[in-house]
Amino acid sequence: MRGADYVLKRLAFAVVTVFVAVTINFALFRLAPGSAVTNLSRVPHATQQLREALTKQFGLNKSKGAQYVIYLKQLLHGNLGVSFENEQPVSTNLRIALINTLPMVFLGTLFSIVIGTLTGVIAAWRRGTPTETLTVSSALGFYSMPTHWLGLMLIIIFAGILPTGGMTNEFLLNPPFWTHVRDLASHITLPSLTLGLVLYGEYTLIVRSAMLETLGEDYILTARAKGLRPWTIVRRHALRNAMLPVATLIALSLGYIVAGAILIETVFSWPGIGRAVYEAVLQRDYPMLQGAFLLLTISVVICNLVADLLYFKLDPRITE
Repeated sequence: MRGADYVLKRLAFAVVTVFVAVTINFALFRLAPGSAVTNLSRVPHATQQLREALTKQFGLNKSKGAQYVIYLKQLLHGNLGVSFENEQPVSTNLRIALINTLPMVFLGTLFSIVIGTLTGVIAAWRRGTPTETLTVSSALGFYSMPTHWLGLMLIIIFAGILPTGGMTNEFLLNPPFWTHVRDLASHITLPSLTLGLVLYGEYTLIVRSAMLETLGEDYILTARAKGLRPWTIVRRHALRNAMLPVATLIALSLGYIVAGAILIETVFSWPGIGRAVYEAVLQRDYPMLQGAFLLLTISVVICNLVADLLYFKLDPRITE
């Protein structure tokens, strides 16, 4: 029962967190000066009558409390509203943006996990040597770099070699399948590389710390005394037991990575969730912002819940 109580508590906490986030998201954007009507960049010379008509159409003439109640009722029916900008369902806009974001985030995360784990293991195994100093210094350097600055540096370095903006080549009309795949791969390289380089340092430091603790255990000394090869000791004994904090970190960071892609997508004009949020902020597109931040909130909450349950599965002692 102790395990069941733990799971129920984590589920209840996740539900409450989502509700609080929904409320904050609703209020936050309405505290900013201006609105979707007063910032009509697409209609710069709109008349007062048009602005009043749009205010009524968007429901902005109602009180904040009435708007909040309407918003909650729509959420209960799975309706995220209609975008003020393109008058399309927010759910449709978010689905398209999410489909574009996920491959970039997946490739960048995979790169950071593989490289971070490898360099973390090397740094721990070669502790006290120049190899450890080099790997740790490099990890700290990339980890401390501002995401947008690193993206701009990669654009300068690879300009003319790789595409530096957009998702596809607009001049390719109905290209063959493999030509389209190569075009997508060339466009996704720099955004994914930027994300991977920023994140890999975190995994390097976590893996190194966990490996150093594991390498000091008695069973590692026993394995060394038996004459096992160093790589066998690392792979079969040390790394497996050091993966607990790494697995937790992966689950925790996935939700934040989607939100953190905003800067990367803005720099590289990648048409994903981050770019959609950026444009919605400029246009005061409340439904789009609320839907996007709700999606990001749910992703963070779910990933945190998965991390908690995973940690409980790997180490049931946390309920004691």
